[in-house]
Amino acid sequence: MWIMFAFGAAFFAGITSILAKCGVKNTDSNVATAIRTIVVLAFSWLIVFIVGSETDISSISGRTLLFLVLSGLATGGSWICYFRALQLGNVNKVAPVDKLSSVMSILLAFLVLREPVTLLRALAIIPIGLGTFLMIQKKNDARTAPESNKWIIFALLSAFFASLTSILGKIGISGVESNLGTAIRTAVVLVMAWAVVFISNKQHEVKKIDRRSLAFICLSGLATGASWLCYYRALKDGQASVVVPIDQLSIVLTIAFSYFFLKEKITRRSLLGLVLLVGGTMMMIIK
Repeated sequence: MWIMFAFGAAFFAGITSILAKCGVKNTDSNVATAIRTIVVLAFSWLIVFIVGSETDISSISGRTLLFLVLSGLATGGSWICYFRALQLGNVNKVAPVDKLSSVMSILLAFLVLREPVTLLRALAIIPIGLGTFLMIQKKNDARTAPESNKWIIFALLSAFFASLTSILGKIGISGVESNLGTAIRTAVVLVMAWAVVFISNKQHEVKKIDRRSLAFICLSGLATGASWLCYYRALKDGQASVVVPIDQLSIVLTIAFSYFFLKEKITRRSLLGLVLLVGGTMMMIIK
């Protein structure tokens, strides 16, 4: 049964970007992130109460709480940049760049946590980098306005903050139950997301969101929450060495959904890049 939950996690993670893309099409990306986080936060605490870890709150040390907050800020930065990238670029190009977070995480873990890097993981950087390059490059880019490529900057920032999240989260999560740590980080993301909305004076945009966009934004939050629920259930009953690779396959679903539902074109060059990217990701997972 846990295999089904693992594939469920990958499925919901795969459609999250598609739903988010539909939601931010006519909505300010920061406002969309803030609204979406409310839904994700509800799911996060649902997980906490399901596993019964809410009683551990009082035992969290100040150091652990500090790193959880820092991890939450990094997560918020990643989500804000990712939504902005989705608003400016195609899903089938933003998603591959975001996958570079796995490479960045390995490098940061080596530099900050002094975790050893195996030869296989070092070699995996090559297919991931080449696959990403093939997927984001288009012919006739010389005729493309520079402004249209701004999504790359936000996608790279999203990947960087996501990798930073994993490092800070690893340090902080050592002193707290993982589901509770995730819920606390999500609460920080919620505060940060709404702070950005008010600082940028975009709170009035909430009233302007049409029902269709609001529905897709909320659905993207539900998809993220459902992915987390399935992922944690799969990890509880199954082998992590199997669950994690299955979850990483979500990019295949994201690209497939972007082709069928968003009508984003996939060239042979992009398909080759996808194969290399998935292959490199699998190499990263192997110990």
